[in-house]
Amino acid sequence: MGVPESCWPLAPGTLEGFPCGRVAGSILRAVSMKRTPKAEDRLGGEKTGMARMRAVRIVFSVLAVALLVSASASAGTTQFRKLEVFSWWTAGGEAEALTALFDEYYKLHPDVWIVNATVAGGAGSVAKAVLVSRMLGGDPPDTFQVHAGRELIDTWVVAGKMEPLDDLFKAEGWDKVMPGGILDIISYNGHYWSVPVNIHRSNVLWYNKKVFQTYGLKPPRTFDEFFQVADALKARGIIPFVVGSKDGWELGHVFEDVLAGVLGPEAYRGLWTGKTRWTDPRVTQALQTFKRMMTYANSDHSALTWDGAAAYLMEGKGGMLIMGDWTDGWFTAKGFKDYGWAPTPGTAGTFVALSDTFGLPKGIKNRDTVMDWLRLLGSKRGQEAFNPKKGSICARTDCDRSLFNEYLRSAMDDWQKDEIVPSVIHGAAASESWATAFKDTVALFAARGDVAAAQRALQQACEDAGVCR
Repeated sequence: MGVPESCWPLAPGTLEGFPCGRVAGSILRAVSMKRTPKAEDRLGGEKTGMARMRAVRIVFSVLAVALLVSASASAGTTQFRKLEVFSWWTAGGEAEALTALFDEYYKLHPDVWIVNATVAGGAGSVAKAVLVSRMLGGDPPDTFQVHAGRELIDTWVVAGKMEPLDDLFKAEGWDKVMPGGILDIISYNGHYWSVPVNIHRSNVLWYNKKVFQTYGLKPPRTFDEFFQVADALKARGIIPFVVGSKDGWELGHVFEDVLAGVLGPEAYRGLWTGKTRWTDPRVTQALQTFKRMMTYANSDHSALTWDGAAAYLMEGKGGMLIMGDWTDGWFTAKGFKDYGWAPTPGTAGTFVALSDTFGLPKGIKNRDTVMDWLRLLGSKRGQEAFNPKKGSICARTDCDRSLFNEYLRSAMDDWQKDEIVPSVIHGAAASESWATAFKDTVALFAARGDVAAAQRALQQACEDAGVCR
């Protein structure tokens, strides 16, 4: 029995049209998971991007023919449906977690071709620009990763680009198994707008346990203790504080945690509501503290991404790292176990929170496959498959704790008892334009060190956002 003519994935200039059942789908998944599409691949027009696309088509065609010849009896001529999932999950544990979701989706829907439209760049630093281009150009992905909170609401909901998901939440009973805090963040005008797949914590200090044990050090609880530990590490030739700032958002991430540690949860929260002025002396103190911390950082931080900095810690070249708990997933993916964690200085009892979500854009062609994807994301099955690998905890309250490692179980406990405040760098606290101004101000401050100028710029950004007067 030969390969049906309709099984040939050779439509000119496109990767669409893979109608040959589960075997072909498995091959396409393998190909798509091995490569991260660059922006030019997704938008078209670049020779290098087209060359990569042709290469993928050739590899797929050869493999498809080989397997379909041996499996044609079961493959048939079933028409594939399509689902494009847009995200920035390309590093370590996050890529493995996304693969786990795809695996679960294929088990439930083997007739769907998933386009893994990832765009590399931590915290979506590159992906968000690509997404804006596509959304405004009338070419929305079927579904896309977006941080819960102001990033979701101000950028896409207010602009009328998303469909509400009230019926889905009611049908699946998610309002009964997700905490009110996360439901509030994804709500606007009485409607739910996206499905949260996880909860992340921003304010985590990671440290190399072997290094700390060797030199009799304890994780710092205060900034004074941080500088004492940093001096001890520096005296022994170890980089005290490892940082990667290549993608532009990482320094802002550190500074939001410094703000939370200096101001405390109530005053920190007030920065984003107008109740706390950016001219407050405590903001001055936070800037001075951050400036001093950076004197202990690796000199090549501008050439490293966050995971490049984490590699220094993993190799014993660095002592401390401030980064979100996706770091736990990255360490796990690397097989590294000799790491410890603590709240960043001054933030014991505070949980700086963010959440990755997916929604339903208006005007997409593959609504049914997207709804199936969203059902999986909000399900116990999906969240238990995804979060242990991602280094995050479930947005649901009924996940099996035994599936999670020691760090994640501690995060589950802290989520229940700590005071929750929103991350600005990861979309929960402020609009995208305000978060960008914050990020850029911190980056400039790290380079120039002008406390007064940075504080004026932060106050101006709040005024420009219409929150401060």
